[in-house]
Amino acid sequence: MSLLDVIALGATAGAGAVGYGYAESMAFTTRHLDANVLPQGSEPIRVLHLSDLHITPAQTRKIRWVNSLNALQPDLVVVTGDFLAHQLAVPAVIEALGALTERPGLFVLGSNDYFAPELKNPFMYFSKSRTIKGHGRSLPTQDLVDELTRAGWSDLNNAQTSLSIGALQIHARGTNDPHIKKDDYAKVAGKFADGAFALGVTHAPYSRVLESFSRDDADLVLAGHTHGGQVCIPFYGALVTNCDLPTKQAKGLSTFTTSQRSMPLHVSAGVGTSPYTQIRIACRPEATLLTLHSKNN
Repeated sequence: MSLLDVIALGATAGAGAVGYGYAESMAFTTRHLDANVLPQGSEPIRVLHLSDLHITPAQTRKIRWVNSLNALQPDLVVVTGDFLAHQLAVPAVIEALGALTERPGLFVLGSNDYFAPELKNPFMYFSKSRTIKGHGRSLPTQDLVDELTRAGWSDLNNAQTSLSIGALQIHARGTNDPHIKKDDYAKVAGKFADGAFALGVTHAPYSRVLESFSRDDADLVLAGHTHGGQVCIPFYGALVTNCDLPTKQAKGLSTFTTSQRSMPLHVSAGVGTSPYTQIRIACRPEATLLTLHSKNN
């Protein structure tokens, strides 16, 4: 085989991988999980966890799919950041969420809700010494927050709230994005309300934030940011998480353990990608319907 044949074969394989990765990035999936995390004697509730929508106005297929998730009839919707991927995306996000905004909802922001996406070298994610940029071309962050809060959703960026789902009392607290160091857990730190379900919400599951939630005895923490690794090796999993979370916890329900206690953690693999790297391999875009049950089930 000549050098030209080798080059042609490599180019064909590369094009095939990119084509497959793009197709998988559009293979939207709904995952159903159960977790025994509610106070004893509680009735089950259904929580729809969405993350990393990365919506642009042109992504009509994604917008329609997110809109269809209202048919799952969740009791609570939680979105863990990175709604936006375009300067004009706020109306598209609200269109995508649709009737979900009429349900109780909680949200935090990610870095991509502040700064527009940029073309990046994907190999930079393997560097532990790289600098995380906390700046760039600004997006209409406040417009997004205003639209979501006007719909009745609670903004948990370094904030907390209480709400009721049936007879269940929920004390929810969150942080702004740890990836660009906007988190300030001290603003919400302390004991959760007695008898309430203690829910933590953050975008990027950095250990410093998870340790803070665990120290205050959170019953469950929801996060996103990792894209589940985005490009994974079949039967192995993620190669990176874009934070200090171990790759084995890049997506799904797991346990975050400190020397003091263990805490349930759910990391969403997310719905979207950067528009500059619209591929996924062995890591389909997802929404997760978490059915939460009593701890004594």
